[in-house]
Amino acid sequence: MLNNYRKLAKTRTQTAVTITVPAPIGGWNARDSLGAMAIEDAVTLQNWWPGTNSVVLRYGYTKHVTGISGQVESIMSYSSGSANKLFACAGTSVYNVTTPGVVGAADLTGLANARWQYVNFTNTGGSYLMMVNGANKLRSYDGTAWHKDGDGAGYDITGVDTTQCSNINLFKNRIWLIQNQTLKAWYLPINAIAGAAVALDMSSLVQMGGYLVAGMTWTLDAGYGMDDYLAFITSKGEVLVWRLTDPTTPTGISLIGVYTVGAPIGSRCWVKFGGDLLIITQDGVVPMSGSLQSSRLDPRVSITNKIQYAMSQAISNYSANFGWCLLYFPKENQLIMNVPVQENANQQQYVMNNITKSWCNFTGWNANCWTLYQDNPYFGGDGYVGQAWNTNSDAGTDIQSFGLQSFQTYGKANQKQCEMIRYHLFTNGTPQIYGNVNVDYNTLDESVSLDFTVDTYATWDTSLWDTGIWGDNLVPNATWQGVTQIGYSFAPVIKSASQGIQLQWVASDLVFAGGGTL
Repeated sequence: MLNNYRKLAKTRTQTAVTITVPAPIGGWNARDSLGAMAIEDAVTLQNWWPGTNSVVLRYGYTKHVTGISGQVESIMSYSSGSANKLFACAGTSVYNVTTPGVVGAADLTGLANARWQYVNFTNTGGSYLMMVNGANKLRSYDGTAWHKDGDGAGYDITGVDTTQCSNINLFKNRIWLIQNQTLKAWYLPINAIAGAAVALDMSSLVQMGGYLVAGMTWTLDAGYGMDDYLAFITSKGEVLVWRLTDPTTPTGISLIGVYTVGAPIGSRCWVKFGGDLLIITQDGVVPMSGSLQSSRLDPRVSITNKIQYAMSQAISNYSANFGWCLLYFPKENQLIMNVPVQENANQQQYVMNNITKSWCNFTGWNANCWTLYQDNPYFGGDGYVGQAWNTNSDAGTDIQSFGLQSFQTYGKANQKQCEMIRYHLFTNGTPQIYGNVNVDYNTLDESVSLDFTVDTYATWDTSLWDTGIWGDNLVPNATWQGVTQIGYSFAPVIKSASQGIQLQWVASDLVFAGGGTL
C-alpha cells in the first residue's frame, strides 16, 4: 500500500491508481480530529462489529418472553447445582421468564418498584437469589419459593430495615447491604441469609460526603499471590478499599486506602472483568487497578479513551437516566455498556472488542437492563425479555448498519478524483447495500444504492449432482461501483439493511486520478 501512496504522490497526470483500504477493525474513534485518525479507524461504526480480521454486521435478537405488563427494569438469573432460572421485574411484579413464550402469572406482586439489585448465594441450607430495591423488604428465592424479610419463616434480618437497603453484595461468604443515602454498609453473619446485621460506618473516612452507591469485590495481586478486597464507591467518586477476613474482630478488618475516581453513573455502575473491576464514571469506564495507580486526570486510564468525546456527551446528557450498566459477554469477547438516551424508550450500546479494544455503537436494542443467563446475554425491554446475539434480525425486522471510515489523503494533500470503489464483502444472502466515498471531512450520509449480486452455490439434497457449484457458507463479493468524488481527503462509507443473512466487510478498493495542488 505504501508503494501505491508514493506512486500517487509523484504523479501529476491523470493516471489511475488503485488503493486498497482495510476495513476499520480499529473501530469507532470519537476522540481524534477528523484529520488525524488512523486508516483502520472509523468516524461512525453503527451496528458494525469490529472483529479481529474483518468488520461484521452485528447479530440481532429474539423476544424470549412476551406479555409482560410494563417496562422490564431488572432481569435476574438464579443458579444452583441443579437448576437455572431467569426472572424479570416490571412495574410492581416479578415474573419467572425461564421458559420461552408468553409469560404466565407473576410470582410476586404489589411491589414498590422494579429496580432491584441482586446476588446469588449458596450455603449449607441451599442456593438463594437475594435482592433489594430500597423500598421493599429484602426478598429471597430458594429455588422453589419466594420469602420476605420479616415473614417469620427463617429469613428475618434484624439491625437494619431492609426497605432502606438499595444495593447488595457478596464478599467472602458474607452478605453486605448498603443503606440508602447513607455511608453505612451492613453485613450478616458468615454463611447466613438472615440474622443480626452489623453496620460498617464509613462516615468519618470520606472527605467529599455523599453516600454509598455500590459494594464490589476486587481481586488484586498483592505480591504474595492473589487476594480479594472489598471496595465501596460513594456518589462523589471516593473508593474505600478494605482488606477483610472477619469484620467482627479488630485484626480481621483494615482499611487499605481511600481513593478518588469520577463520580459513578447509576447504581449498576460496575462489572467484574477478569481479576479487575470496571466502573462507569464521569471520566468514562475506568479499571479499578489503573484508576487507583494514576491521577484521575490521566485520560489513558479510561478504556473508553478512544470514544471519549461521545462518552462525555452521553454522560453530560443522559447520566440521570435509569438504565446505565455494563455486561461482560465472554463467548463473543464483548463488553457491552448500556446508554439510556431516553429512559424506558431509547437506548443504545457502546460495545468494545475485548481482544482488540476497538469500539462500535449498537442501535435497535431498546434495553433497560442486562444479565448473562447460561452464558448468553438477555435484556429487559418494553413488555418483553430479549435474547441478544442469537439471530440475524431484530425480532423479525432489518438490522440497519452505517459505517464511515476515517478520512485519508492517500498520498499528498493534492486535489484528485475518486472514480470507482469496490467493497470486498462476504455474505450468504443479498442485503440492501449502499455506499459512496465522502470527501473533505463531510460526515453526512452521502451513500447511494449499489449494484449487488451474489454467486449462487448449490444446496445440499436439492441441487443436481455434477451440475450445482459447491462453495463456502459465506460467498465473497467485490463489484466495482462508479463514483465521481473530487477533493483532498476521502473516506469510504457503507450501510446496509438486511435480515436473515450474515455480512462481513473486509476491505475497500478506491481508484484515483491524480491532480495538482491548488
